[in-house]
Amino acid sequence: MRILDVRTRVLEWNGPVVRPPPNFCTTASDLVARDTVGVGAYSFLGWLVVEIETDAGVVGLGNAALAPHVTKLVIDRHLKPILLGENAFDIAWLWERMYRQTLPFGRKGAGMAAISAVDLALWDAVGKALGQPVFRLLGGRVKDRIEVYASRLYAQPLDDLAREAAAYRDAGFRGVKLRFGWGPRDGAAGMRKNIDLLRTVRETVGDDVEVMGDCYMGWTLDYARRMLPLLAPFNLKWLEEPLVADEIDGYADLRAMNIVPIAGGEHEFTLRGFREIAERKAMDILQFDTNRVGGPTQAQKIAALAEAFGLAVVPHAGQMHNYHVVMANVSAPLAEYFPKVPVEVGNELFWYIFDGEPVAVDGFVRLADDVPGLGLTLKPDLAADFILHE
Repeated sequence: MRILDVRTRVLEWNGPVVRPPPNFCTTASDLVARDTVGVGAYSFLGWLVVEIETDAGVVGLGNAALAPHVTKLVIDRHLKPILLGENAFDIAWLWERMYRQTLPFGRKGAGMAAISAVDLALWDAVGKALGQPVFRLLGGRVKDRIEVYASRLYAQPLDDLAREAAAYRDAGFRGVKLRFGWGPRDGAAGMRKNIDLLRTVRETVGDDVEVMGDCYMGWTLDYARRMLPLLAPFNLKWLEEPLVADEIDGYADLRAMNIVPIAGGEHEFTLRGFREIAERKAMDILQFDTNRVGGPTQAQKIAALAEAFGLAVVPHAGQMHNYHVVMANVSAPLAEYFPKVPVEVGNELFWYIFDGEPVAVDGFVRLADDVPGLGLTLKPDLAADFILHE
């Protein structure tokens, strides 16, 4: 099955955006900002789609959500020449060629996101050619359905936060994730506000619903050390990304405190990076995103690594590319789920780009046995909501 063409498009959201207020969520930029930054500085209002056309009449569909214009350039100029004319079934070989020929400027970030998008499209094409869903090609089912947790609960007035948390509980979710809104610059008063958020969610959902807390790299090691004992009474399932991604020693210190399980990896991009995390006992839960970490080809290796070290895999962002990996791996007990809401920071865009994303029912999603590939198609009239860059 030869590759005839590789086409890329960047889709920039052109519809209304709900602008997040200050302290919506901490970010790594908060520590160096001259004013309040918040998660609005990390808006993801563009998405890259890649289509790989083959001589078998199937077209594989991949995507990437990080730096889409840069990612498109990497694919068009550096990866497409590698792919044209090659056999789409040679996924491992093509992955290594793409990785090794982009090493001088790639390895992580946008370079790996570009490889991830292509790898997803290759797996999608192969699944379609064989008439099998991707999870079957990765090893098949290890579970009948995938439990997901509701991931939103940004910092907001406490009454509004309680209403949102109650809605997820009532919809059957057995886990919810909260974003902390205050960090080191906000001092002791901000610490109290963070605890007020967590107390509100825990009291609303009760003790039978898991609660996770996300910092999006917005804390320092000292601040996190002070916060962990304050979090302990609320039985967090995990504390996510308290530090910037490269502070592996800091993550190891927090995990060694043995107060709250530590999660991260959303901003780690390589198998070797996750090996370092595992060997240095830095995290309890690994949270790679399949469309950042090298596609299913590498995600499978990281999931196996996690299993060998007794660590859990809970991929960042849910979405079909992650659900197929979760379905096929015993190390992945759970997945994230972004509810469909009006566009805020861009995490929601996949609902507006793709058809085929599973909707959670009673806190679970299901993957069909009779839908080949990743199970996604592009919505028919994207130009109505997006500016398209071919």
